[in-house]
Amino acid sequence: MDATKISIAMIAEDILAKEFTRVVTQYYPKIGELLDGCYVKVITCFWGRPARRLQYIGIYCSDDMLPHMQAHKEILRELAENMGLVQVVCMNAKRLLRDPLSKLRDSDPRLWLELQMVAK
Repeated sequence: MDATKISIAMIAEDILAKEFTRVVTQYYPKIGELLDGCYVKVITCFWGRPARRLQYIGIYCSDDMLPHMQAHKEILRELAENMGLVQVVCMNAKRLLRDPLSKLRDSDPRLWLELQMVAK
């Protein structure tokens, strides 16, 4: 994949993540308030033979917020599926940042900085 295609794909993922957040906030305002304290990202992966492109929502949360997001995971999953995404995954931002084997700081510095704000 060349740089232009990668850039366009990243922009499309950002737009999709913002749209997911907007839909959640519009239909479920309480869950939308919870999402305000999280970082929402569309993650693309390739699976199977031949490789099939799959996209899912990654919600990076603080320790305190994670149980609240998990409680609403079924609603979030249903909304994601209606948008053509396959899953919703809630992750502990602090745990990811403190993982000594993580290469996140080098591979995606923007995400690493965003997670610093979420992890508190």
